[in-house]
Amino acid sequence: MKSRIETDGYGRKKVIDACMEPCAIERGMRIIGGKWTGSLIYHLKDGPVRFNDLNRMLGGATKKMIDQRLKELEARGMVLRTVINDRPIAVTYELTELGRSALDILEDLRLWSEKYNIR
Repeated sequence: MKSRIETDGYGRKKVIDACMEPCAIERGMRIIGGKWTGSLIYHLKDGPVRFNDLNRMLGGATKKMIDQRLKELEARGMVLRTVINDRPIAVTYELTELGRSALDILEDLRLWSEKYNIR
């Protein structure tokens, strides 16, 4: 449904027929647009990575933030978590097929950012 803007008798603008559901771009951005999410996906592109290695790769992200983002990605079916050792606990994370499908989008974003020197 396409929305339109109307102005009432007092000059106030009002959106008519606005979509109540988020559009496809907004839904996609909710998944890969979160802080550190795109970077996590990018760093998992070459195969399984251990949590502490991801922490080093992301530099400015806290362990708590990385853990939250990984749990979100796992819940959405984009990342697979595998326990490789119980004592001490060691886990790896890797992209699922769905997670890998986001790599093309992130690569296009990287190229666009470099082309226009976005800071």
